[in-house]
Amino acid sequence: MTAGATLPATATATATSVSPTPRQVWTTSRGVVFGVLLALVAGFAYAALRSGAQHGALDPRSADPNGSRAVAELLADHGVSTRVVTTLHGAAVASGPDTTLVVAVPDLLTHRQQEQLHRAVAGAGGRTVLVAPGSWSVERLAPGVTADPAQSFQKTLAPVCLLAEAQRAGAADTGGIRYSTTHLDADSCYPSKRLATLLRLPSAAGGDTVILGASDILRNERLDRQGNASLALQLLGTRTHLVWYLPSLTDTTATGNGRSSLIDLLPSGWLWGALQLFIAAAVAALWRARRHGPLVPEKLPVAIRASETVEGRARLYRKADARDRAAAALRSTTRTRLAPLVGVPVTQAHAPEALLPALSAHLRRDGATTLHPLLFGPPPGDDTALIALIDQLDALEREVRRP
Repeated sequence: MTAGATLPATATATATSVSPTPRQVWTTSRGVVFGVLLALVAGFAYAALRSGAQHGALDPRSADPNGSRAVAELLADHGVSTRVVTTLHGAAVASGPDTTLVVAVPDLLTHRQQEQLHRAVAGAGGRTVLVAPGSWSVERLAPGVTADPAQSFQKTLAPVCLLAEAQRAGAADTGGIRYSTTHLDADSCYPSKRLATLLRLPSAAGGDTVILGASDILRNERLDRQGNASLALQLLGTRTHLVWYLPSLTDTTATGNGRSSLIDLLPSGWLWGALQLFIAAAVAALWRARRHGPLVPEKLPVAIRASETVEGRARLYRKADARDRAAAALRSTTRTRLAPLVGVPVTQAHAPEALLPALSAHLRRDGATTLHPLLFGPPPGDDTALIALIDQLDALEREVRRP
């Protein structure tokens, strides 16, 4: 190929990728670093603020807003003693006909612990109160009861049942988990969209099981609202003794051999929490990996001459046997250079009806028979024809440029 009919090439250097500098790495990753540091600082600050609390949520010894000390003191005024246990053995031994057993967080129990607790209290003849059990625990602690996945959006509900305790208490903050049951003798109270948020299931031994959809009526901060205090005192004060079971992750009954592994000590919802963290990490990775606008061209360390680019592209065309593309590129470049010489705009250089009449008038020859096959004809059949096409295009351009 000659210099007169060269392939389209770029004389300047194009963009390339180089190794990032430490400053670029810091600029890219500083947002993630600051985010991690902020999360750590917030976690330490929250832990420091919470470190002053002596007991956890729903603990009858705690005066915190989420504790249950207020209801324990009201029960004490009515002659009901309250005792806290943190092991399954302690809860099972304390069960009896004169005892009310409150299971504060049933979902912390393993399936094995749930089955053992149900066997221990089923024939005790006392009352068992399950506080907001989910689908993880309610089907084992109260067979025949199912927790609905959709919770109640309304917190305060009306009793709408024949249970005497509920009728005397009136509206209460029981809205939360909703339950359905197959027990025909069950008392279904405080319904939300036809599903109960409080169930009472009588047992053959003379006792019963009460299932609360929410823990609000036991918390200090909400005890004085609606009929929460009345309902809590009536549900927990029917027996002389009240045993408050706070499941502990260190309870050795969590495993069969009495020894707990790290996995056994994790809460029941750890798997879903880990899945949420994985999804959040994937979304963050996709967000950080997205392109921020067009690529920025960078200077090459070595300049490449245009002739080398042309030769390299020509070799690629030859290796791929792409004579059609090479011929099209040569003809397109020639038409682009010839159009301004004969008074045709570059935008119309590739339109035969605009370029050929101007060339015919300039050269005083018939464009339909000689110029059209040369500038707009079919691709050459072999390399010899391609070389002949290049020579003819060079000759045509020289003729047009000749004064």
